[in-house]
Amino acid sequence: MSAIAYVDGAYVALRTARVSIEDRGFQFGDAVYEVWPVRGGLLRDCDGHMARLYRSLSELLIAPPMGPAALRAVLRETVRRNRVRNGMAYLQVSRGRAPRDHTFPSPPVRPTVVVTAKALSAKAQNARVENGVKVTTAPDIRWARRDIKSVNLLANVLARQAAKEDDAFEAWLLDGEGFVTEGTASNAWIVDASGALRTRPLSNDILHGVTRATVLQLARERHVKVIEAPFTAADAKTAREAFMTGATNPIVPVVVIDDAKVSDGKPGPVTLALRRAYLALPA
Repeated sequence: MSAIAYVDGAYVALRTARVSIEDRGFQFGDAVYEVWPVRGGLLRDCDGHMARLYRSLSELLIAPPMGPAALRAVLRETVRRNRVRNGMAYLQVSRGRAPRDHTFPSPPVRPTVVVTAKALSAKAQNARVENGVKVTTAPDIRWARRDIKSVNLLANVLARQAAKEDDAFEAWLLDGEGFVTEGTASNAWIVDASGALRTRPLSNDILHGVTRATVLQLARERHVKVIEAPFTAADAKTAREAFMTGATNPIVPVVVIDDAKVSDGKPGPVTLALRRAYLALPA
């Protein structure tokens, strides 16, 4: 079956889908995106991802292309047409097509909307959880508004490629003082020496992860001590446990950071317990 994309009101074969070369997302990165995990054919954490999408649009002064109910229907139909049971739905909204100029088009143009969906390998995901993954560290050279889920991801791409070349799954980014901000496509966590769960607090420095919020809630419900505070790469390397969270990798154990094992180099009990609790939640 051919993959299907939604592009500006029409469902088309992915191989023939097109946007204009004058689209501002292509020319300026003037666009936002959002990713919904799909499990059992259903959108996971739908409301949280929808709220973050509309916040990102608002921060960039891009008019919402449609209301949440209509957008939810498009997402679900794209998932259905692609027969995705477990995977992801991707949505991108740019400011639209206009002659190239740094200033916003006047009058405003219609935003460009693209939605795709694809299956992800459960086998690969399970292997990452069973064995844990390696992350590397790299300087955080991104722009100062990481809380906006924009398509400006070049710094993330370069760090992730460097991690891949070092046989790592992810890169954790370090601010100027050596504190971990987040991963290239994930939030970063440790269980510190005292047994407390630590992750960086919300600010413009990090993306406000939807999965992150759910994991914090699950931890507090289970009376795990939670500290929203920065930690260094050295803190992470000497932690009891470390893990990452994201839409398509909800809770993945981190067992090696650079060349240092985290604890005994195996997924830890807090990480695995939180993952089980997360997967048990209804969509």
